[in-house]
Amino acid sequence: MTAISGMTGFGRAEGAEGGWTWSVEARSVNGRNLEVRFRGPPSFDRLEPLAKAAAQKHFSRGQLTVGIQTRRADPGAAALRVNEDILARYLALANELAEEGATPPSADGLLALRGVLETPEEDEDPAARAAVETAMAASIDAAFNALKASRDREGAQLLPLATGFIDAIERLIAAAETEAAAQVEAIRDRFTRRMTELAPDAPGLQDRIFIEAAALATRADVREELDRLAAHVASARALLQQPPAGRKLDFLMQEFMREANTLCSKSATTALTGIGLELKAVIEQLREQVQNVE
Repeated sequence: MTAISGMTGFGRAEGAEGGWTWSVEARSVNGRNLEVRFRGPPSFDRLEPLAKAAAQKHFSRGQLTVGIQTRRADPGAAALRVNEDILARYLALANELAEEGATPPSADGLLALRGVLETPEEDEDPAARAAVETAMAASIDAAFNALKASRDREGAQLLPLATGFIDAIERLIAAAETEAAAQVEAIRDRFTRRMTELAPDAPGLQDRIFIEAAALATRADVREELDRLAAHVASARALLQQPPAGRKLDFLMQEFMREANTLCSKSATTALTGIGLELKAVIEQLREQVQNVE
């Protein structure tokens, strides 16, 4: 098993029981929740709730389509029978006509008359029908197992992609921490130059510069945002090992982006802003991959 599963895949299974043969196909695509669409054979109404219950056992998210194609093993002999009441009436009428000189009817002629041969719905033995439904339900479960294996293979491809983007986010957080540490000095130097240009002879200038620079540095402090981003990285790594995690990862992507936006808005240097913008781009790439995770 992979640590995570995707939501796109295909599975197929076949079966036979009591004169019936069938094939089951199950396919799925991305979906916020679990949605199951079922197309089954007529008169097998019990299969739909069984299929939906089996889907809930195997999957937590995705749009699933399940279809069953059925065939009777010997359709030419399916439930043909003679309506003896109608045949008796035809025979009585034919005998009356024969007494008057008409040609006696032949067997094939009688059978060709309307209503003599019937192909009604066969009233199967309840036990036999139950056995067929049980076998079909087993095939549905087998198709779901094949679909699950297909989605696991997609998850195996998604995992290194997602891990790579998380690694990139972690590197950018480290770069942002280094740049943020230099922000205080950059803010002080920039504010000092500005105040010196505007009021070089103002009394108490150095004290004023110290107070204002400290206030600006406090407003530009991004340590909390960086700490939360680091915590989100740890959560993302843990969730990739705790499937199904798709919904939680979706929410975590929103929190990642919230902190990255705040980082950019607080940035006091072009270098930190550049790191923040790159961080947002990588988070968006990770979010696109998370959209595929069950």
